[in-house]
Parts: sequence; C-alpha cells; structure tokens
Amino acid sequence: MTFTSWQFGVFVVLVLAIYYLPLAARWQVQLLVMSSLFFYGYGQSELLLLLAAAVLGTYAFLILAIANRAVWLPLGIVFNLLLLAFFKYKFLFIDASHPAVSGIGWLDFLVKLPLPIGISFFVFHNISLLVDLSRRLDRAPPLRDVFLYIIFFPQLVSGPITQANNFMPQIQPKVWATVPLVEAVQWIVIGYFFKLYVANNLNTLTAFMDFPNFQLLGRTDKWIMVGLYSAQIYADFFGYSSIALGLGLLFGYRLPLNFDRPYISRSFSEFWTRWHISLSSWLRTYLYIPLGGNRCGPIKTYANLIVVMGLGGLWHGAGLSYLTWGLMHGLLLAVERPFLPLVKAQHRILTAARIVVVLFCVSMLWIFFKLPNFEHAASYIAGLFYKNAHPGQGHIVRSLALLYAAPVIIQHVIPVHTLLKRIGYRFEPVLYGGMAAMAFLESGPDSAFIYFQF
Repeated sequence: MTFTSWQFGVFVVLVLAIYYLPLAARWQVQLLVMSSLFFYGYGQSELLLLLAAAVLGTYAFLILAIANRAVWLPLGIVFNLLLLAFFKYKFLFIDASHPAVSGIGWLDFLVKLPLPIGISFFVFHNISLLVDLSRRLDRAPPLRDVFLYIIFFPQLVSGPITQANNFMPQIQPKVWATVPLVEAVQWIVIGYFFKLYVANNLNTLTAFMDFPNFQLLGRTDKWIMVGLYSAQIYADFFGYSSIALGLGLLFGYRLPLNFDRPYISRSFSEFWTRWHISLSSWLRTYLYIPLGGNRCGPIKTYANLIVVMGLGGLWHGAGLSYLTWGLMHGLLLAVERPFLPLVKAQHRILTAARIVVVLFCVSMLWIFFKLPNFEHAASYIAGLFYKNAHPGQGHIVRSLALLYAAPVIIQHVIPVHTLLKRIGYRFEPVLYGGMAAMAFLESGPDSAFIYFQF
C-alpha cells in the first residue's frame, strides 16, 4: 500500500474516523499501532514477524540498558545493525537464486526474504530509542508507546527519521479540536502535487538516464537529464515527507521538517542542513559526535566527516555507487571546512557563484543514485564530456522538461509564504486548489517513491 493508491486513501479515512471517536479515546495509541501493522503488512505479510521481532528485541535491550547502559546499550545497537546488515547487504555474499543456500529450512527462508521496505528507517528509530531513553529514564515506557514510535505509519517507510526525545513526549490523548487542519491539508496537497505532477512526470523523462538508454542521448540531453533527475529526486522525497508531515498532524503528531530549499545552499555543510534534515541530524547526533566530532583537531574532524558520510552512503544501499556518493560528499565537506570562516562577503555575485558550485556538484553526484551500477554511472559521467557515437537516436521533449521541473525552481526562488504575500493571502485557496487539480488531472504514470528502496 503506497501513499498514492486509492486503498491508502480509504485506509486513512477509516482510521481517522475511528481515531477521534469518544469511545476510542483510551485506545488511540493501540489503534495507530494496529493500523501501522496493517499498513506495513499489506501485500507483504511475511515481513510482519520481522518487524515485530525488531521492535520486541529493541524493547528488551532497552529494559536491560536502563539497568546497565554500559553493557546492554552497545549490544542493542549491534543487534539492530546486524539486522540491517543481514537484510540489506546479504546479497553481496549470497546467491539467493540458489534453491538451497544453506540447507537449513528456516535460514533459507530468512535469506530469501525480500529487502523489508523501510528497514533503514526503523532501524535508525530503534537506535535512537535505545540511546535517548536509556540515558534519561529509570523505567522503560509502555510497549505500545515504543511500537508507535517505531512503526507510526506516516513515517515508517521513508521517514522523516524522528528522534525518540522529540516523538515520545507527544504520545498523549488527542482531540480533533486541537488538530491544525489547514496546515495538515496544505502539507498533504503540496506533497501529492510534487509527487504526482512533478516527480512522476519527470520520472518518465529521466528513464532515458537508465542503462543502456543513455547511450543514445547526445551530450546536451545528458546534461539536461542531470538537472531533471536532481529536480525529480527532490520532488519525490520532498513530496513523501510533506504527505507524512500532514498525515502526522491529522493524528496529532508533529514530525520534523525534512527539506528547506536545499538547492540554494551556499556550501555543502549548509546543503546538509537543508536536505534530508532528519538523516543529517541523526548522523550528527548518533555517529559524528560520538566519533569525536570536531573536538579532536582538524585532521580527525576531516576524517570523521568522510567516515560518517561514507557510512551514510552505505546506509542508502549496498554498492560502490552509494559508497562513492557518500565519500564524495564527505570529501567536499572536509575540503570546504577550512575556507568557510574566510568567506564572509555577501556580495550577490559571490553568493550566486557558491550556489552554482554546490548545485553542480550535488547534481553530478545524484548520477550515482540514478545508476547504482558504478560502471554505468562512470560511463554516463564520461559521456557528458565526449561526443556520442550515435547522436540523435534518443531525445527528450525539452519544453515538457521545463514545465515539469518549474515547480521545483519556483519553490527554491520564491518561498511559499513570500509568494502568498505577493499575490495576496485571499488567493491561497486558489493556489492550493490549483496544485490539487494538477496533481489529480496531470499526474504522471504511477511510480514508486525513490526512497522506498532504502
């Protein structure tokens, strides 16, 4: 069940209708837990036991870590990392097509399970739970609260990654009168507009980037594709995060913002305060700072940046392309760091140049996301700089490319609140109504959210 399916719409309406009934007031948390299990198990019920085992195992380690943090907290973290490593990286070492990998029935069953959707996200929630709560509590919270934090369905599959310290205090009775309904609907409309109209239509065009399609493109179209995919991956993930935020508000929970116009960043460090904010915050809190952060001198700081971003790349996927993407971002963060204090001038030309450089590097590195096969990604990058042997056999409709990418450009140039101030807030219903209509009438062919694969 995906956010863009009619089944999901029916599911949300039914759960929401029951959730705020007076008779259900005492059972709101349990209702959300059961609804989240149904949402996750819809179409892949065999993975429900795995999800339950991950939550129950983490809860057991939390109880033990509260009693003895020095011993059980590391073991709880290792438990979750092993879970992630087994399911995400097993195919690097195991040929799952073989009928009997080990000859042991239950082990072969586990090996042949598909990659659980959202495992990277709920494992990070588990680790945050262990670290945050074992530090400040003398007793574990109720199991139902732990389940809700880890598997709350708006954020279960692709985040945002909510830290336990921020989510757990929100678990309390909810009433419809306190729901910020207008804000929730605005986020949901924005999310569906960016996913259905922008990302899905761009997905049709960026199919030319796939191997071997890109071999038929000329250099100019290949460069255009780099920009289009940058717009697509932003619109796709921003769309999901916006829908999740709106759904969370409907049920009384405020999830963290995940994007803040990242493509106008003036440095790579600023980019990571604007792109996938919840992931960068998680990496900083639970990995970068424990490694020493910037407290151990410049060399160690640079090494920490590269290591953390390299691991962040591997978190996205088991492959050389993802590792390269992460290491290159870490290297760019390290290289720019000594120069950031020196760049104090706010001249428009200098600012614009910095934005262009950051956007260019970020967009080039997205090629490794679009083409997870490293050889294909390297071939595409090389093709940007030499003439195609078969030019003109593939082409894109550039007018459509601009039409579908335009909302991403406009949003980065003019924030929504600024746009509303200029056109007048009385036109706000027209703006959101227009986005809703375009999402419904001009949506592209259905495609899975890009971050589902992680």
